[in-house]
Amino acid sequence: MPKAIRVHEYGGPEAMSYEDVPTAEPGPGQLRIRQTAIGVNFIDVYFRKGAYKAASLPFTLGKEGAGEVAAIGEGVTGFRVGERVAYAGAVGTYAEEVIVEAAGTVHVPDGVSDETAAAMMLKGLTAQYLLRRTYRVQKGDTILFHAAAGGVGLIATQWAKHLGATVIGTVGSQEKAELARAHGCDHVILYRDEDFAARVKEITKGAGVPVVYDGVGKATFPASLDCLRPFGIFASFGASSGPIDAFDIGILAQKGSLFATRPTLFTHIATRELLDANAAELFDVVKSGAVKIPIHSRARLADAAQVHRDLEARKTTGSTVMIP
Repeated sequence: MPKAIRVHEYGGPEAMSYEDVPTAEPGPGQLRIRQTAIGVNFIDVYFRKGAYKAASLPFTLGKEGAGEVAAIGEGVTGFRVGERVAYAGAVGTYAEEVIVEAAGTVHVPDGVSDETAAAMMLKGLTAQYLLRRTYRVQKGDTILFHAAAGGVGLIATQWAKHLGATVIGTVGSQEKAELARAHGCDHVILYRDEDFAARVKEITKGAGVPVVYDGVGKATFPASLDCLRPFGIFASFGASSGPIDAFDIGILAQKGSLFATRPTLFTHIATRELLDANAAELFDVVKSGAVKIPIHSRARLADAAQVHRDLEARKTTGSTVMIP
């Protein structure tokens, strides 16, 4: 029987159990994948804790992975057994085998490894919609990206640099500062030691930036608004430090007719056309070598609990991949 990580009750890393699960058959519109690499994301922690609720208990964690098509459900076209595929919005990828919706699955092109695909689908597609759709970064822009040494950050900062932007990144340690500089950041701010809003104003000579990309949340708000120029966009796409408290929308007026948005990846890949277009743009920029996907940690699926401990302790940088 294939193995999977199951959560029977919401809780800490110890809530994850490595156990046998029955082999499932794909239903209409589905594929069964024999996974070769599994992506790890902070959203997995939210589900394990119960901050985000699973459809029912027990459940298998995981949203992202790559592998080979093992079986094809009724009505599925465009896929063949043995093809390499990847997915970012699946359910239950902490497993040797997973059932995925064909509509949310893409082919992995030659020149991109399974590990790279598993490490970049969710983070890379997040970087893609942030930089190309939420605010379309242009040559000559100066942007602020919080948690620049995180999984999304290390992809987004390289990509923004490739697009011709000046990139300001915030990080939590000197080690992460060096990593951020190596991945496209022109200016790195240690947000625990410095007033990042004051530093951004200094770097931009008082002008501010057109966009702040924020996956941190509570710890960086509302100071992020003070980094923006008039009509700037505050793009909140995560909350690793805790959720942003409810705020008076009038603050956006006071600070310069600002825009605040809370986009999600799943809206941006909700149709086959959107998914294919966004994934093609991501694969192209990775295959070109302009954006390298940093995999800084590899672990066995059986060791998922330790992977989560490291993730929550902010010991990780870049992407973590688990191998079934």
